[in-house]
Amino acid sequence: MPHPLVSPADIQAYQRDGVVLIRGLFKDQVEQLRQGVARNMDEPGPYAAENLKPGEGGRFFDDYCNWQRIPEFQDAIQASAAAEVAADLMGSRRVQLFHDHVLVKEPGTSKPTPWHQDGPYYFVEGQQTLSYWVPLDPVREASLRCVAGSHLWEKPVLPTRWLAETSFYPNEDDYMPVPDPDAEGMKVLEWDMEPGDAVAFNFMVLHGARGNETGNRRRAFSLRLVGDDARYVERPGRTSPPFPGHDMQPGQRLRQDWFPVVLDR
Repeated sequence: MPHPLVSPADIQAYQRDGVVLIRGLFKDQVEQLRQGVARNMDEPGPYAAENLKPGEGGRFFDDYCNWQRIPEFQDAIQASAAAEVAADLMGSRRVQLFHDHVLVKEPGTSKPTPWHQDGPYYFVEGQQTLSYWVPLDPVREASLRCVAGSHLWEKPVLPTRWLAETSFYPNEDDYMPVPDPDAEGMKVLEWDMEPGDAVAFNFMVLHGARGNETGNRRRAFSLRLVGDDARYVERPGRTSPPFPGHDMQPGQRLRQDWFPVVLDR
């Protein structure tokens, strides 16, 4: 039986669309995660970034791979049903933690999050992958937007650097150009969300977000997980996150001392 937060329709939607909303998945960990985000912003890690050009208003902060040094993140992950729900949605027996990601758009930040797929930036591939996007503030206009079914496209979308707007890897011909889902009439799924709700989506789902031109903060915590069929793959350049010195070979499962198994059924 799936977890009580997951219905058979949710599992079907995740496989079909690559994305589904799980209400209240982290509702009991919201304050804990807010404290973790505050700590993260006060003590940024080596991958922290400010994603605005000079003259652009507001603030768009992001950072990742901090769960091991920020206890609020680690405790919230362990206390939640994130692993059980991910296993149900992915159809996986085992779930490994890949990394965490914090994204904060302060009030008056007009810059949108560019349309992208996470998968091409990563050194892992597989059908059984899942990201959670969890707002820690109520969101209406600044919610995550996902293109239904884009995880099934034959060609991945070109990964780019958000600030420089240049290609992330040298082999552009291996990718399709970044589409404009609104102009091209694609089915875009987005929801009004409360703190602790979670959008669950496949690493290969095309997604983005509008700017935050409201008067309220938009703090979001993301958690990336992989399942049974996920394997290490080499990319034609430095991945994001880079995880230097990992010593994995193509086709291997991710090393468990770096990417711990959080559920094994």
